[in-house]
Amino acid sequence: MATPHHPPAVVRRTLVKLGGDIYDARKRRKLSAQVLAERAFTTRKTLARVESGDHRVGIGIYASVLNALGMVESLADIADAARDEVGLRLTSPSRARKSAADN
Repeated sequence: MATPHHPPAVVRRTLVKLGGDIYDARKRRKLSAQVLAERAFTTRKTLARVESGDHRVGIGIYASVLNALGMVESLADIADAARDEVGLRLTSPSRARKSAADN
C-alpha cells in the first residue's frame, strides 16, 4: 500500500498555478473540457483535477494534457542540466580544484 504523500505548500501552489495556466490555455484555444480530455486520452474528471492542480494526478497525465495543447516541449526543459545553475556551480572545475586543495 502506498504511503500518503502530502507535498510542501510550495509544491501545491506551483501545481495550482500550472493547473490554472492549463485552464487558461484551454480557454484561449476555445476548447471544451471534453474535447481536450479526449485529445489527452483522459477523462473530463481527470482533466478537471489537472486544471485544479491536484498533486495526486500523475505527471504523465499533465504531460498528455500539455501535449494536447501543443505545449509539451517546455516540459522537457524543466530539469535541463544546462539550466541547472546550482548543479553547474557544484560541478564547475574551479570548485573541484578548490575542494581538492582543501583536503
